[in-house]
Amino acid sequence: MDPKQELSSVDLAALVTELNRYEGAKVDKAYLYGDDLLRLRMRDFDRGRVELIVEVGDVKRAHIADPEHVPDAPGRPPNFAMMLRNRIANADFVGAEQYEFDRILVFEFERGDERTKIVAELFGQGNIAVLDETDEVVRSLETVRLKSRTVAPGAQYEFPSSRLNPLTVGFDTFRRRMAESDTDVVRTLATQLNLGGLYAEELCTRAGVEKTLAIEDAGEAEYRAVHDAIADLAAQLKSGDFEPRVYLDGDRVVDATPFPLREREREELNEEAYDTFNEALDAYFYRVQFAEEEEPEPGDNRPDFEAEIAKQQRIIEQQEGAIEGFEEQAQAEREKAETLYARYDLVDEILATVRDAREQGVPWDDIEATLSAGAERGIPAAEAVVGVDAAEGTVTVDLDGTRVTVDVSMGVEKNADRLYTEAKRIEEKKEGALAAIEDTREELAAVKKRRDAWEADDEEDDEEDDGEDVDWLSRQSIPIRQPEHWYERFRWFETSDGFLVVGGRNADQNEDLVKKYLSKHDRFFHAQAHGGPVTVLKASRPSEPSNPVDFPDSTLEEAAQFAVAYSSVWKDGRHAGDAYMVTPDQVSKTPESGEYLEKGGFVIRGDRTYFRDCEARLAVGIRCEGETRVIGGPPTAIEPQAETTITLEPGRYAQNDAAKMCYREFKTRFADQSFLRKTASPDRIQEFLPPGGSELRDV
Repeated sequence: MDPKQELSSVDLAALVTELNRYEGAKVDKAYLYGDDLLRLRMRDFDRGRVELIVEVGDVKRAHIADPEHVPDAPGRPPNFAMMLRNRIANADFVGAEQYEFDRILVFEFERGDERTKIVAELFGQGNIAVLDETDEVVRSLETVRLKSRTVAPGAQYEFPSSRLNPLTVGFDTFRRRMAESDTDVVRTLATQLNLGGLYAEELCTRAGVEKTLAIEDAGEAEYRAVHDAIADLAAQLKSGDFEPRVYLDGDRVVDATPFPLREREREELNEEAYDTFNEALDAYFYRVQFAEEEEPEPGDNRPDFEAEIAKQQRIIEQQEGAIEGFEEQAQAEREKAETLYARYDLVDEILATVRDAREQGVPWDDIEATLSAGAERGIPAAEAVVGVDAAEGTVTVDLDGTRVTVDVSMGVEKNADRLYTEAKRIEEKKEGALAAIEDTREELAAVKKRRDAWEADDEEDDEEDDGEDVDWLSRQSIPIRQPEHWYERFRWFETSDGFLVVGGRNADQNEDLVKKYLSKHDRFFHAQAHGGPVTVLKASRPSEPSNPVDFPDSTLEEAAQFAVAYSSVWKDGRHAGDAYMVTPDQVSKTPESGEYLEKGGFVIRGDRTYFRDCEARLAVGIRCEGETRVIGGPPTAIEPQAETTITLEPGRYAQNDAAKMCYREFKTRFADQSFLRKTASPDRIQEFLPPGGSELRDV
């Protein structure tokens, strides 16, 4: 028996009952792993830390997880996770509900007057959509454009077509639906009543009805027995009176259910009891995942780049379609407004006539009848009216083939302004879609880059022994891959968590960093010493949208150490110093009255976060994997990224002499001297050394 990979509709009905016990929990953070697993970390007054897991990939599940079972936080949150953090950080969990009897969960959160819904589609390809208080899609993992429904940013979220809910169906409807079938009882329950195979069999067993009984042989007694069994199941799911079980085939878990199933007992499976269904699901899926990780398929470790590329290209096509649709919608709204002005007198007459009638208390039905009679007599204003909506207080007019719905309470100008405003709103959606498509194109480029790097590594690995790690130091020929980046004219390094840190080399660069490259979600660092560089910890790259980031402590400490190492602390021969951090809005070029700022200087206002006794120590190394180049910065960041490194601290050797000493040392480590000359010449090494004297450690 294969382990269950997806939750059934019955499972979700039970799950919702338990999840609503967490009402009032506050959201701390949102995390996204890959493109199909969402984790919400929450705080509950009674239970403490609460981890909600929602997965919509090959495995489709949702449940509260043991903190020991959740994956470590990814180093850099993707845009989807950052958007969620912006919307629901510190929000209250209002509750969860199942859409009808479908495999769709809706989680609702409230923060002040703002409400956010997260819709998890646990069927088909799977999807997660984030909705605002009007149920408009803010963002979704997948864009869906079908004839039956659309799930796309800026569009109203549309649920799939309704299905019969067996838990609420009355007996007459139940009997009629069963009688319409041409198969047996169990298959009818599974398909026509949407109960699925397992629970269809379970209900037949509970009702004492032979599951293979043909529908034409079933009578009132059988229908009553099965309908009563369904009613009992519905009451059990609503009350939360569960006895959860995890079923095992030998040592392998194969199912988790909210209560014992007679069908599972008949299969003689082993079972484990749990206090809550959430605990059972968590234990079950954790063990399924653990089993999969223990038994990898041979030769299956290469990522499916082509599938990911195809997926990103499909998303781009959908986004391009959405942009084209927004353009057409906006143009249509503008044309309607212009048509109103072109037929101003006619529209004004219609509005005035209907408005006067309403002010005299004439019912909408009578107004519609009067307009119809006028159209029959050939009155132009009446002929132009093609529809009346009493509920909305509008009439729809046909103006030379263009149909426009106008609000009777407004004049022609205001109706036209409303249409222009709608066109502008649609164009703003288009701008958002354009930004989204750029993100997707960057993701596509990144996937292609990873694929090319993987294939290049495969070619290089062919020259190595049985796929062992490449020994770059002894390799006779190292390929050079050195693309140019905007930040290379500054001092820079990437933290151990993957964030970019950039520092100025002089007053001009300090000015440039603050004016051109300091974004609102970045962090500004400076040594508590004169003569230090402006140091910027970037929340995003220039080609990426700027979103708030919860920087790890390790990244903050490395940025502070970088600011100290390249300040006058090093030049003065000191081995430690202090640094502070502020947000961009605290950095100003406007001095206090009567004061003067030198070039490259800034005024810092407000509280500062201090980092005390930061070590004045740097590492310079040579990266061989991926890009080949000299890198330098705090040792904790550089050592994992470089094939080999040299650690430096303040000392007696001038900057250029220290660079030459590093180069000579690297020459003794690399067999490929040509690669070293091209990649790590003394001049390139010197770019990463602080001004002042240095000492090479352990060399």
